[in-house]
Amino acid sequence: MNAAKRHEIFSRLRAANPHPTTELEYATPFELLVAVILSAQSTDKGVNLATRRLFPVARTPAAIVALGEAGLAEYIRTIGLYKNKAKHIVAACKMLIERHGGQVPHDRAALEALPGVGRKTANVILNTAFGEPTMAVDTHIFRVANRIGLAPGKTVLAVEKKLLKVVPDEFRVDAHHWLILHGRYVCQARKPKCGECIIADLCEYKDKTWPPAEAPAPAKKPAAAPAGKKAAAAQGRKRA
Repeated sequence: MNAAKRHEIFSRLRAANPHPTTELEYATPFELLVAVILSAQSTDKGVNLATRRLFPVARTPAAIVALGEAGLAEYIRTIGLYKNKAKHIVAACKMLIERHGGQVPHDRAALEALPGVGRKTANVILNTAFGEPTMAVDTHIFRVANRIGLAPGKTVLAVEKKLLKVVPDEFRVDAHHWLILHGRYVCQARKPKCGECIIADLCEYKDKTWPPAEAPAPAKKPAAAPAGKKAAAAQGRKRA
């Protein structure tokens, strides 16, 4: 894919959604951190349902530590792997208090040192909370980048590095949000909605799925002649 195509893709995505952001609900960098840790192998909708119960009760590292693993687990038990996530979040909160004064650090290495935080989670925090032009490559972005030819790569890290290299500077801060939303709602895994896609003509995917064209109505057969008319016609042919 050439640079002109890439620029046009992001121009259209920006025109359709000028201010994209995460669908996770949060009010502070710490709440975002908790929500992103909870979102692993879970839907944003499911995470939001849990954090709507949790955050009014505990929205700081100290409050989470006071709840403890068992107390936190009661609020997030509807989320997959909730026991492990509770363990990681409580441990991360203790580290935030001990090393960072209870604040979420604006530093990749410090973020990735927190329990439950990997490269993708760190990228989300750096981008969404602090405005850094990072690429948090999830399954949606990995699929879209490879499928449409935007930034092909065999690994998540390869796709991340390629996107950072080829996405024009003016789009870089918001690019990962556009790509996630596009993958979640349009360029879906099993059956992409190519007929609804605003970048379909720029996409290099060979197996596009288009909605079936309206089939023409079958031609009407002439109505059969009544039996009496058929007999009269036959008699006329004989006389002739």
